[in-house]
Amino acid sequence: MVSNPTDGSVSAEIARLQRRWVVELEQMERFHRWLDGKRVARQPCRVVGDSRTGKTIACEAYRLNHPPQLMTGRAPIVPVVYWQSPPESGNRDLFEGILTALRYQLSRGTLSEMRARVYRTLKACQVEMLMIDEAHRLRPKTFLDLQDLLDGLQITIVLVGTDRLDAVARRDEQVYYRFIGSYRYERLTSAELAETSEIWETHVLKLPQPSHLSSAKMQKILAPATNGCLGLLDRILREAAVRSLERGLPRIELNLLREVAAECR
Repeated sequence: MVSNPTDGSVSAEIARLQRRWVVELEQMERFHRWLDGKRVARQPCRVVGDSRTGKTIACEAYRLNHPPQLMTGRAPIVPVVYWQSPPESGNRDLFEGILTALRYQLSRGTLSEMRARVYRTLKACQVEMLMIDEAHRLRPKTFLDLQDLLDGLQITIVLVGTDRLDAVARRDEQVYYRFIGSYRYERLTSAELAETSEIWETHVLKLPQPSHLSSAKMQKILAPATNGCLGLLDRILREAAVRSLERGLPRIELNLLREVAAECR
């Protein structure tokens, strides 16, 4: 039996599975505790890890855990600002990105005027931490402005990226030593992968019947397909759950999981 994709309950469940979920795993909690230490000490740092390991979600979750405080007649207090760098980001991209993240209206101006506006805004909003994701995309001269922000405002700047970020930082001795503190966002171990699969089944997928995703036969498929990357695990399990619902299945069957996993290799 195949469910009609237009069925109300099925469509609602598929729509739910399409939304982004944040599950605070132990791995994320360890990372957040490390960030807390850097924020309190006002120390710049780097966060490095392979693609799809969950760095971006973990950073966004940290920002959400420190929400802005609205102040009547005054600038809001924004403890943590997060911005994801587009490719080949220059100084103006950086300044516009920070102001956009702070939800300030952009206006035309020279680079010097933009720089001054960013300084005033970060100070007015009492920003403690600025997180820059995909930081390996920044142009070399952009790092000079980041160093000036460190000196002028004494806030914690966190550079987040892949191993390419380390290579970029090492090209300039000043950049490397300013951001010498680093954290490695690791892939999931086999035990963590099985545990996380069970958490996803219970708290994210929520299918009518258990799929036993932490079982040996299911992990035999998931382990090589994900290679310990949380992002890939999330993608495979969500898509498998959606296909199960579309086909009228109450759980993820072994053959269906194998079908979805095969497309991600």
